[in-house]
Amino acid sequence: MLIHNVERSFHENDGFRRMFTPDHLTLGVFFPIEAFTLDQPTMHNQVNLAKQAELGGMAALWFRDVPLRDPKFGDIGQIFDPWVYLGYIAAQTSTIALATGAIVLPIRHPLHTAKAAASVDQLSKGRLVLGIASGDRPVEFPAFGVEMQFRGDLFREHLRVFRQSLSVTYPTISSYYGAMAGADLVPKPFASSIPTMIVGQSQQELSWIAQNGDGWFMYPRPVTLQKNVVDEWRKIVDAEKPGAFLPFGQSLYIDLNEDPYYPATPIHLGYRIGRNGLTELLGHLQMIGVNHVILNLKYGRRPADEVLDELIEYVVPHFPAVHTNSRSENHVHLAVGG
Repeated sequence: MLIHNVERSFHENDGFRRMFTPDHLTLGVFFPIEAFTLDQPTMHNQVNLAKQAELGGMAALWFRDVPLRDPKFGDIGQIFDPWVYLGYIAAQTSTIALATGAIVLPIRHPLHTAKAAASVDQLSKGRLVLGIASGDRPVEFPAFGVEMQFRGDLFREHLRVFRQSLSVTYPTISSYYGAMAGADLVPKPFASSIPTMIVGQSQQELSWIAQNGDGWFMYPRPVTLQKNVVDEWRKIVDAEKPGAFLPFGQSLYIDLNEDPYYPATPIHLGYRIGRNGLTELLGHLQMIGVNHVILNLKYGRRPADEVLDELIEYVVPHFPAVHTNSRSENHVHLAVGG
């Protein structure tokens, strides 16, 4: 028998609460937390770096989902399966949000996704924030027997089954993926649902994202252009869900220069920049309504621990994680038996 408090919402998820609040920007960092060339990170010292980010006041650790190595794409993420790595890092940390950027829905069965996500969410006491996407690597779809042209439809169907299987006890579900009746998926989420952040367009209209997502993450742009995107997002959210807070976030590659005054110089999806310029840039992003920025150190030229130290001392205090009071002691878990 499953005892679950259905009145709690994704806003009660401690990962969401640590990352997001209106009119405030927080910072996260992508695994691998290191600089690396070509597509091969070392994955050295990642647990210590994750703990450093957590103790330093960062809001989130971000996990990539790259099932197959594609030499044409040039990046294999953190190498390890995201669910296995989420569980591993969850056991080494205690308060920092664990976020995915992003789980590729169409190439998985939604019940597998739901089982894995709820397991991580329970084991981490409600720290999972699930970034999801439709996928963009053509080599992966035939390998998993999925037609890439249908990934938008499958994304919507997958999310529907995912949500239904986690929100209803003994649901009856009929979908493209199969039929489910007379069985239940356990565990359920730590709160009443797991926050789902739509990453990129995922082949969807923005109105659909506002209706069905719990937030939206996009790619970095110059501040003036990103402001237009954020303004359009807020306008559509106000139309679809008046009064709701659905956060907006983005990624940002940085090569943090040792000179605090080093001017911003464009690199792929980011900047080579000194800490003063980075703080100013993040301040502008906060002013236009960005709620979270994921820093990626791939193109850096300094040791990751050194970069984190500088960020934690000089930048993070301007954009601290949101304070949370975990209510894990009050949560009712699985009751075994009839």
